[in-house]
Amino acid sequence: MGELPLPPLALYVHLPWCERKCPYCDFNSHESRNLPETAYIDSLLADLEADLPFVQGRVIQTLFIGGGTPSLFSAAGIGRLMQGIGQRVALADALEATLEANPGSAEAEKFAGFRAAGINRLSLGIQSFQNEQLAALGRVHDSDQAHAAVAAARRAGFQRINLDLMHGLPAQGASAAMADLATASGYQTGHLSWYQLTIEQNTVFYKQPPILPVEDVLADIQDAGEIQLAAAGLEQYEVSAWAAAGEQCRHNLNYWQFGDYLGIGAGAHGKVSFSDGRIMRYAKRRQPDAYLAAAGDWRVQSQWLTDAEKPGEYMLNALRLNSGFALADYAARTGLPPSTLQPALDTLTARGLLLQEGTRVRASALGRRFLDSVITEFLA
Repeated sequence: MGELPLPPLALYVHLPWCERKCPYCDFNSHESRNLPETAYIDSLLADLEADLPFVQGRVIQTLFIGGGTPSLFSAAGIGRLMQGIGQRVALADALEATLEANPGSAEAEKFAGFRAAGINRLSLGIQSFQNEQLAALGRVHDSDQAHAAVAAARRAGFQRINLDLMHGLPAQGASAAMADLATASGYQTGHLSWYQLTIEQNTVFYKQPPILPVEDVLADIQDAGEIQLAAAGLEQYEVSAWAAAGEQCRHNLNYWQFGDYLGIGAGAHGKVSFSDGRIMRYAKRRQPDAYLAAAGDWRVQSQWLTDAEKPGEYMLNALRLNSGFALADYAARTGLPPSTLQPALDTLTARGLLLQEGTRVRASALGRRFLDSVITEFLA
């Protein structure tokens, strides 16, 4: 096998603190009102320097600051972080730089500062525009603040805004879910993330389960929502993402297309490819205090993917996209011939779960409904 072209490279930055842990959240987030902002940014930049050998001459195409609630950091702190990143790695001229933000009024006051710092895409964790639902989810903002945050983002100069919404909420019916979608799409931000509430382990909801809509109601919400979003001019391009033309989240697309990404910050994950076909996944220390004290020893887990694992890893990502993938891209990203997929492809196509269209493969409408089962066929 000759040398493989390296895939595009992105950067994920994790800021793990939040004002209050939501009862459904299983992300690496920790309640704190006293952020060690300066020390943490110092650690982030040193962590990035340690990962520089993984860059391999590439330019960072997209950057995503997630959490936690990154908007708890000051605008000056985000500016210092962005400047420090730019001093250590080459950033694309058309860099997409996303920051997750809470709709609370204190955070909204910082939006202009975030924009001046180089953030050009804001992802607002709205979840619902209805106070009853927000209270059930344990959110710290209310409906008025949700509306105000969208307006504040626009005043701050953000032309690219994602609104994050959930459905299948406690006691939520189809009409309430559609009202949220109508409100969100009415803002015409160009991008919506819309996904069903799931109960995960290690959450308050797992220990004290709320009463959620029954399966028939959930199916009605999903069907009606897809129709409503399409009527609003938004196309579903990924399992839980809808966008106007040209407004897809490029950072997430890089994940689903099996691109590479550096991960810095407490609990951050990364994936790095090498021209000889090797692929490594890694993770950083999860607990913020341990991460801050690591002083050069941030990486705690590294895994080299075996050839047997690569098909499943690739399909776990690529089949999330409604457009699927090209067989040539599979070969370029994994170093394996498409024939390694063919037996499972043929079986799933015969069952109506996949569509093979020339040299492209994608999940059918039925396959998207049972995507977890489809992907299982490729796992080692």
